Parts: sequence; C-alpha cells; structure tokens
Amino acid sequence: MEDFSGKLAVVTGGGAGMGRELVIQLAAAGCDVATCDIFEDTVAETATLCSDAVRVTTHQCDVSDEDQVLAFRDAVVEQHEAECVHLLFNNAGIGGGEFVAGDRDAWERCFGVCWYGVYYNARAFMPLLVASDEGYIVNTSSINGFWASVGPTVSHTAYCAAKFAVKGFSEALIADLRLHAPHVQVAVVMPGHIGTSIAMNTGRVLGGPEPEDLSAEEVAEIRAQMVASGLPVGNESDDHIRAAVAQRAIDFRDKAPTTAAQAATIILDGVRQNRWRILVGDDAHVVDNLVRQDPEGAYEMEFMERIVANGALNAFANES
Repeated sequence: MEDFSGKLAVVTGGGAGMGRELVIQLAAAGCDVATCDIFEDTVAETATLCSDAVRVTTHQCDVSDEDQVLAFRDAVVEQHEAECVHLLFNNAGIGGGEFVAGDRDAWERCFGVCWYGVYYNARAFMPLLVASDEGYIVNTSSINGFWASVGPTVSHTAYCAAKFAVKGFSEALIADLRLHAPHVQVAVVMPGHIGTSIAMNTGRVLGGPEPEDLSAEEVAEIRAQMVASGLPVGNESDDHIRAAVAQRAIDFRDKAPTTAAQAATIILDGVRQNRWRILVGDDAHVVDNLVRQDPEGAYEMEFMERIVANGALNAFANES
C-alpha cells in the first residue's frame, strides 16, 4: 500500500504519542481517519492538528471493552458512510507490572488494553478490511514482545505478556490472511524507547493518584524500589520522591532517543514497503540482535549492561 490518499484508516489510542502522530501523518497523506482514545479531550485535540482536506472523526472508546469497540466500529461506519476500511492501527496501550506481588486488577487492566484491545478491534474491523480492495492491519507490540524485561530489578509482566501475545497473533495472521484474504496484509510494530506519554497515561487509566498526591505509604514503597535499583534516595524527603516520579514520566517522553513523530514515519514507511516486521528505533535493533545472539542470557543481571554498552536503553539503566 504505497499510497494512503483516498483511503480510510482506523487508529486506536489516537489521543497522544504514536497514535496522535499516525493520525496527523495519515491525514497529511490524504487519508480519512477515524481515531479513538479512552480520553475524549485528548483525541479531540488530535483532530485539531490534522489537515482540513480530509475527514478525521474522533471517538471515545475503552479498547479493553468489546461492547465499546463494537460501538466504535458502528460509529466509524456511520460517520464515514464506509463500506470498507483500508488500514487498522491497533496502537492503544498502557504499562503494567508485577504478577507475584502486584495488584491483580491493575495487571488485568494492562493486559486487557494491550492484548484484548488488539484482539477486539481486529475482530470488529476484519470484515471491513476484507471488504476493501487492499487492506493492512498494523498491530503495535514492543521490544517487550521479544524481550520480556526492562531490566532485572523491574517487574513488567502484564505489559510483556500482552506484547508477546500481540507479536504471536500478528505473525500467525500472515498465513491466515494469505489463505483467506490475500489482499489484506499484517504488520507487527516493535518500538524501543519512544517519546510518548504512556508513563503518564497509565496512571490515569488505572485510576492511580497523580505524583503529587501519592500517600506516604506509596512514597515509601517507591523509595524502597529506587534504593534497590541503586539510586541514592534513602534520605530524601517524601516530596522529593514525588517530584522524582513526576519528572521520570516527563523525561521518558521528552528525552527518548526516538520521537513519536519519527516513530510514526517509520511505521508508515514500513507499510508502504509492504513489510510485516517493523522495528522502531535504533535501540529496538540493538536489543533484537542481542537477544538473538544470547537468548539464554537475556534475563541475567549483566544483560542490561550489554544493552547499555551498545548504546541502547540508557534511560532505564539507573532503574535496573
């Protein structure tokens, strides 16, 4: 699919980050877009940043809820008077962590957004993709879809499990589509550290407090995690820890080696080149190569040191 002009794309998680940039760049390429987000205000703002030459509709949708996804699909069909959809970007995601010691509801919330959000939208929109003359489903996994870690001292099981599921599902779809809908293609996207607001938005989705509202008990737990990872914050005040948590989320967005706009360009170029496996960012390539070279050692303490020595994931080094 070399030309997006005149086509209709659906983008989940369009309120910020890569989703917003995908919407903007698709619209600039002459593509009509329907985009959803759990936060109605942010996705509405996305539409104001798009070209007026195409139609961009915005929708509130929790992608982990199948009924909401089906309602989203029906609204897309009605508002775009669509008989088909050409592109589906399953992009929405949040972070999530511990299995053994963490909160089950938070774990399942992350898994629901990151995996079932892909599955439900793929189910809902597949007939419309098949009805097109050419279609593409683009599923966002992660480097955590082939390396289930962000370092040996951080638990990240919900997100990693979901992203492995997305990768496996996408790869399995290659044969499925060739057999039953050969005019529809699939791509799995595996970004490294991209400058997005996922760290900030995860707390909003999970209903957690803003950093400045963290309780003394929550601050104590965070301080203990920081100390365990080697950060000298044992004697810092509670307010200092709260400020550090807020700053960490900002730095994740603003100091990433690859911007959300750059990531969106890489993804769309991958679609134009008919690729099914799209690594995003130099760090994604570094980690991919190192895991392939030494899969048995990928979860040992020194593996993160190898990654950093190869110039990748420096932002996570102090947390690991």
